Amino acid sequence: MSPSPSLIDRIESIPRRELYFFALYRVLVASLIAALLFSPLSMLVGEANHPRLADIVSISYLAVSLGLLLWGRNERWLDTIVFWSVASDILAATLLTHALPGASAGISMSLLFNIAAAAMLLPLARGMLIAVLASAATVVEFGWRALEGDGTARTVAELAMFITSYLALAYISHQIGHRARRNQQLADQRGAEVANLFEINELIIRRMRTGVLVVDGEGRMTLANEAASALLGDGGSDLAGGRVGLASVAPELGRRLQRWRNGWAEDELPLQLAPDQPEIQPRFARLLADSDLTLVFLDDSTVVSRRAESLTLSTLGRFSASLAHEIRNPLAAINYATQLLEESTDIGDADRRLLQIIHQQCQRTNGIVESVLGLARRERANPENLELSSFVRRFVLEYRQSLSIETDSLEVIINQSSVTALMDPRHLHQILTSLVHNALKYGRIAEEPARVRLRVATAERSAVIDVMDRGPGIPDAVAAQLFRPFYTTSEHGTGLGLYIAKELCRANQAQLDYISVPAGGACFRVIMAAPQAILAG
Repeated sequence: MSPSPSLIDRIESIPRRELYFFALYRVLVASLIAALLFSPLSMLVGEANHPRLADIVSISYLAVSLGLLLWGRNERWLDTIVFWSVASDILAATLLTHALPGASAGISMSLLFNIAAAAMLLPLARGMLIAVLASAATVVEFGWRALEGDGTARTVAELAMFITSYLALAYISHQIGHRARRNQQLADQRGAEVANLFEINELIIRRMRTGVLVVDGEGRMTLANEAASALLGDGGSDLAGGRVGLASVAPELGRRLQRWRNGWAEDELPLQLAPDQPEIQPRFARLLADSDLTLVFLDDSTVVSRRAESLTLSTLGRFSASLAHEIRNPLAAINYATQLLEESTDIGDADRRLLQIIHQQCQRTNGIVESVLGLARRERANPENLELSSFVRRFVLEYRQSLSIETDSLEVIINQSSVTALMDPRHLHQILTSLVHNALKYGRIAEEPARVRLRVATAERSAVIDVMDRGPGIPDAVAAQLFRPFYTTSEHGTGLGLYIAKELCRANQAQLDYISVPAGGACFRVIMAAPQAILAG
């Protein structure tokens, strides 16, 4: 809500309630003069030198004052109305002063208010012009009275005092008004900035992913942002109706807050406020030193865990890359020495079998090293608009030519003629290679040939590639750990293939999921955003 306008703040815009009261003041003065002249109290203004002139001027001034009261609020003619209305005040005051010499001092004094008000409302030039006109009128009236030989004429000292007062008061009033307007504008500007900052802060707090609660000394929640309301579940919706006790909505959180207020050590274990909500880690802080209000921050522990895991993996990746470089040289030497020993004729069959084991483990270790290096130096994704049907067909053809799959089968299923997606082609080729390799290796039953299918389709606004096999499937306990780094169920595996594939998908804003197949087998699904979906979003 904007602040209410004032006379000083809105001098250049209008209409003004204060200007209306100024017109009322003029009517009051005109009415008072007319009442004194046409009532038994006329002796209070002294003997009139020109009774008829006094009567005509008082009645005319009252009529003009009433007209200005009705018409003087027209915002289109503000400066003009103020200037000519005060000019009429000066004219009426000059004529009445000449007609009523006994009231000349009082009339001249009342004119000071009109000049001061005009100087505050008008620009400096017009305000000073009003003061000059009043001074000139006073001089003219003084000369007029001197020409008539009136013995009650003002003294030159009195004349000079009124002229000085008019000019000084006009200038001082304008400066006061100008400074007041400037201060008011500055105050309104600061007020608008404070209001904007308040709205910005409120929006930031409301949209924060961290839940924020404000709890008073009696344990009642006075404020909760959107994240806190969501974490509180159904209890957070009750805040719209007024203050709600924290203990009634989240008893455990209320207990921890009370323990914190009593100076006890905080419980570091996360807690769950609602059945369908993630676990949170509460933090408490006093709002003000002398206030009983407490800020309660509700951090999603899963987000914190993911951040910690990301930092750990980042550090581990850099360390592993350095370690991998140190391993490659001695590993190559061991592998080369093994090959030389295998060529010797003095090696028996039993020892030759041991050499084969050494060679196999060297290859496995080298695979781990290559995977770690590939993960550490992975470049930024460069997504392109890919036509997935033709891309998958080329991939299957290249895979068949580069790797002998013998009795195993690798086929493509295209549900639509054209499916497009936004994906880095190098990354997608690496992802499919890893998934197909795992499917051909583990997606078989006993000694039967492996049957792997690559299906290209669309799901809602996304493009999908499914890599399916007819193997024994993956147990639920293993499926939960599939994408963890270095997790493998094979003694010859590295445990990094699926993890790297998922990280490559994440770099392309895609998703890699394991889909359980009730009829048997396994399905890994790559979900990619379609270009038109991104543009629509």
